[in-house]
Amino acid sequence: MKAYKDLQEFIETLEKKGELLRLKEEVSVELEITEITERIVKRKGPALYFERVKESKIPVVTNLFGSEERVCLALGVSSFDELSQRILDFLEVRPGEGLMHKLRLIPKLLQAKNVFPKMVDRAPCQEVVLQGKEVDLFKLPILKCWPEDGGRYITLPCVITKDPETGVRNVGMYRMQVFEKNKTGMHWQMHKVSARHYQKAEREGKRLPVAVAIGPDPAVIYAATAPLPEDIDEFMLAGFLRGKPVELVKCLTVPLEVPADSQVVLEGYVEPYERRIEGPFGDHTGFYTEPEPFPVFTVQTITMRRDAIYPATIVGKPPQEDAYLGKATERLFLPLIKMVLPEVVDINLPVEGVFHNFAFVAIDKRYPGHAFKVAHAIWGLGQLMFTKFVCVFDKHVNVHDLSEVIFYLGANVDPARDIQIVKGPVDHLDHAVSTIGFGGKVCIDATTKLKEEGYGRTWPKEISMSPQVKAKIDKLWQKLKLDALLEEYRRRKA
Repeated sequence: MKAYKDLQEFIETLEKKGELLRLKEEVSVELEITEITERIVKRKGPALYFERVKESKIPVVTNLFGSEERVCLALGVSSFDELSQRILDFLEVRPGEGLMHKLRLIPKLLQAKNVFPKMVDRAPCQEVVLQGKEVDLFKLPILKCWPEDGGRYITLPCVITKDPETGVRNVGMYRMQVFEKNKTGMHWQMHKVSARHYQKAEREGKRLPVAVAIGPDPAVIYAATAPLPEDIDEFMLAGFLRGKPVELVKCLTVPLEVPADSQVVLEGYVEPYERRIEGPFGDHTGFYTEPEPFPVFTVQTITMRRDAIYPATIVGKPPQEDAYLGKATERLFLPLIKMVLPEVVDINLPVEGVFHNFAFVAIDKRYPGHAFKVAHAIWGLGQLMFTKFVCVFDKHVNVHDLSEVIFYLGANVDPARDIQIVKGPVDHLDHAVSTIGFGGKVCIDATTKLKEEGYGRTWPKEISMSPQVKAKIDKLWQKLKLDALLEEYRRRKA
């Protein structure tokens, strides 16, 4: 478990491990940084540190989370599965315990040492203060990522709001198009928590205070992307992951708190009923999202560190950097899914499905209709409600092996019997549906069929070699050094 003091320390760690490349040639925030990053990401390359940016004195870093290794470094684990194990160990989940017993263990997360944020009086993020006419977002190296984007976008912001009624805080990551030197869009989609905070304030005719932290430590950046329940503070998740409280400081002009070691902080408000056309934007779906009216954020104050670095992420056709953050979330939340659905063995939200298009689920099937029950339950779990295709397999299927997934989809599915089509909420960015946020969903039952499910024949046995022959050939394989011979063969072919 590693708690980085700030983004600078994380960058130093990446550099020491050979996971960061410094680029000294001057580049522009207009498309050029995107194109370099895009080529590096697609080649599974390192994080990038752009030392000289044409439009700003502040350097830019991209692709910080663009590999499993770097996300693990950010969260202080050796593998994504260690995230699952950390949750399991903490909750003390044991086989055979009832659901209510497991649910009673959840509050332990809230009692854990180092979970609650810690307030401080002085902060690096407030070393430089800009107010009034000094506020100019165009002096920050904010990127224009794709040719048809509506403008320059802040792509890695931690947007902080509080529920006007309860005071419960939310930290989310929502893109922000820069409209003017002191105004941006707030891409608060209809299903997002901050959107509800804004709706409550708007009903009362009040401004909603907003703070945007750019470049806090990596655990906080990750936590802002995590699909947490509404009443769980993302700063608490970050504290749990890093094993040390997140240090917060009070903003200067709004009643909110921000991570003290952030690079840049934007303080301001969103007026009720103020909308402006936002977009288009080249998004993680691989397509431009169409322009729509969204709330307008007015920046009153910019504070920053003297040695500020500007972190950005590029989204587009997968795989991109966000794919690895998504995989970390998949592994982190699997134990919690199993607490609600103990029959679930594993789940894969494939990168090609851009988070919400596909869920491949392996289950311990016990009764007729079990696959459909699991699919509907998954649609009832937080942001998994957006999943367009839920494909359910038997427990022995490796749902992370796409070849295996496609094999069983082809082999075990009778489309006339094994597919359910329903309607419900879909991702706001899904351009295929006729109505924004509402459309069709599919469950495909690729499990072994029972006679009660309308299968009147005898289900065939799968082909497999006998264990005795496998054991014998394992020894012979080593004796003949076939792995080395195969490797030599591949080298010659290459």
